[in-house]
Amino acid sequence: MPLIEAHELYRFYHNGDDETAALRGVSLQVGHGEIVAVTGPSGSGKSTLLSCLTGLEEPDGGYVIIAGERITRRSEAFRASIRATRLGILQQVPNLLAHLTVTENIELQMHLAGMANMNGIEMLLSTVDLRHRAYGYPNELSGGEAARAGLAVALAADPVLLVADEPTAEVDRKTESHLIEHFKKRRQAGKSTLVATHSDAMSGIADRVLRLRDGKVVHD
Repeated sequence: MPLIEAHELYRFYHNGDDETAALRGVSLQVGHGEIVAVTGPSGSGKSTLLSCLTGLEEPDGGYVIIAGERITRRSEAFRASIRATRLGILQQVPNLLAHLTVTENIELQMHLAGMANMNGIEMLLSTVDLRHRAYGYPNELSGGEAARAGLAVALAADPVLLVADEPTAEVDRKTESHLIEHFKKRRQAGKSTLVATHSDAMSGIADRVLRLRDGKVVHD
């Protein structure tokens, strides 16, 4: 059984009488132990696709199944429970709570996922090169540091499926290499990663590359 399945997803945005088709019949599957990269130019629908896959947006057509559970057109409480227990999510919008330190944000995510053992935070911070910011608050972080802290939160519960929007966009080459090695280790452990990316290095380790253009799949 695939970890995540999307069937013929459509998503439209409206501004007055103008309609933009962000997704036009996109289907995909991600299996256990796979790294799948979603590529394409800016505006091709990558971020919208990830939002629909994780239940953060409802598609206007089609549906999504995660670990055998249909999440499309289900209650927000149900979708939130699936996200907490099955997924790690990194959006381009920061996913940090402003009143918590970086470490506290990570601990909260672990708690929401029901993890009793909270060891490994220091190693996780090392992976994203943020040990020096462990007790910093989001408003004290640079843009790149906030992006890396957000990725640490997404990885906090060691999710069976990580869905990440540009996880290496705000890092230097050394940190990108560390993250890529981490994603490889997840694959070896049978865990999966779905990333929207412009990085050739990130696409280079993917088992499959899904290319979008104008809301459609043009290459898989």
